[in-house]
Amino acid sequence: MGYYDQIPTDPQKEQQTRIIRRGSKGGYFFSGLIGVMIGALIVWLMLPSLVGMMPGGNESSGNGSPAVSSTTQQLTADITTDVTTAVDKAANAVVGVTNIQSTSDFLRPSNEGQEAGTGSGVIYKKSGDKAYVVTNNHVIEGANQIEVTLSDGVKVEAKLLGSDIWTDLAVLEMDASKVTTIAEFGNSDSLKQGETVIAIGNPLGLDFSGSVTTGVVSGKDRAIPVDLNGDNQIDWQAEVLQTDAAINPGNSGGALVNLAGQLIGINSMKISQETVEGIGLAIPINSAIPVIEDLEQYGEMKRPSMGVTLVDVTNVSAYHQRDTLRLPEEVSTGVVIDEVVEDSAADKAELKQYDVIVEMDGEKIENMIDLRKHLYNEKEIGDDLKLKVYRKGQLMEVTLTLADNTAL
Repeated sequence: MGYYDQIPTDPQKEQQTRIIRRGSKGGYFFSGLIGVMIGALIVWLMLPSLVGMMPGGNESSGNGSPAVSSTTQQLTADITTDVTTAVDKAANAVVGVTNIQSTSDFLRPSNEGQEAGTGSGVIYKKSGDKAYVVTNNHVIEGANQIEVTLSDGVKVEAKLLGSDIWTDLAVLEMDASKVTTIAEFGNSDSLKQGETVIAIGNPLGLDFSGSVTTGVVSGKDRAIPVDLNGDNQIDWQAEVLQTDAAINPGNSGGALVNLAGQLIGINSMKISQETVEGIGLAIPINSAIPVIEDLEQYGEMKRPSMGVTLVDVTNVSAYHQRDTLRLPEEVSTGVVIDEVVEDSAADKAELKQYDVIVEMDGEKIENMIDLRKHLYNEKEIGDDLKLKVYRKGQLMEVTLTLADNTAL
């Protein structure tokens, strides 16, 4: 007999025990139910406050119901970087420059050709009641009238003081009463490859005035061949800065500035080919300053002059190289004197037509670009210039004193 078999059987006690056990389960159930109801009531009372605290939640109205808010919250962030600081400093010195070549119908400039084009310029000086703007020669070339548009949209008539086709620079003079900002010159010689630069100008005209693009100095001391007279012959090699900051038509004459907001270049051109991207070119400010000063003061760039017109030997047929110029077979490069200007430095040194210049101050001269670079970059007015020339097949040495006039 097991343990449970020994418990006496009493029907009354057994019934009592079953009732007590059923009573205990019912007590637990009702106690839990009351707790759930109290908790739900607390949550219901706190719900409006909780919703208001949640992101995007609505505040409750006075009667406890959620109120719908019609206000959209906006946050303002004051973000200042080296670029924005530089732009703040330099942007108002950059202007639009409009080349006007006809005033026949001011209501239809596109049909009548009133505006030949719009470029950019930089106000670099303010003196008394006059302000001075540097831009590109090709921006104002052929203009009958020039108009400057300030950064606030005010238009001011300007006068051309002088231009220089070789460096593609021009200087304008205008009334200074509306001018508030002038550019500060930097030092383009101290630029480093990879240094951040900012181009400011008016790409595609005044509709995009004051546009800002950023990039880096991609290269320094670049020499770019330039055809100045449209004859498909290279006349000059422009010395420029290369940048990948976007430079587009209308940016010409605008500012290239460093992170200090200083003017370190005049945007001039870009290489535009299907296979080329991100090659913008600017005139280094250190090269531009002497030209700007001469244009402002004299109306032209004062350069030393020989007083001759020239032709490259490579443009002379082989027959005339041998028969007319009588050059030795080993000589295939140099510069031929085509004409000698009367009373010029060359005339006084007794240079003749068909003399072939092959050397200057001990430096080999292969073409007109070499000659101009040496003459314009290495020599001053009044300097002596030592030449080696072939005359009728004979090598000669000639010394001339460089003069001041517009001919070579």
